[in-house]
Amino acid sequence: MIATKKIKINFAAKEITINFAQNFWSMFAVVTIAGQQFRVQANDELFVHRLQGKAGDSVEFSDVLMTGDNGNITVGGAVKSVVKAEILDHVKGDKVLIFKKKRRKGYQKLNGHRQALTKIKIQAIA
Repeated sequence: MIATKKIKINFAAKEITINFAQNFWSMFAVVTIAGQQFRVQANDELFVHRLQGKAGDSVEFSDVLMTGDNGNITVGGAVKSVVKAEILDHVKGDKVLIFKKKRRKGYQKLNGHRQALTKIKIQAIA
């Protein structure tokens, strides 16, 4: 059985009770990076859409939607955190094939696409 922790959040004049796994409680943040939302912790490595910068450069993300630290959750406009990360590498994603066909017409079209990605490592949540 996984150890769980129960919390109560007051949000928009409503009380919400949520159960989380115990390993969920280290410092985390939900941040928007290049149009996508990620739940990150310190030392996480993740792939995001291509970012400006070279390998080894540091980047900061100030669009933090939610933070949590040992059960203290901050949501919305009260969040004043910044997520600091380091660019590890620029890579291409797996090839995605797009195949179009119209029956009985002899029409076939095959296209491919590889997404440009950046691998980043989360340094700190401040």
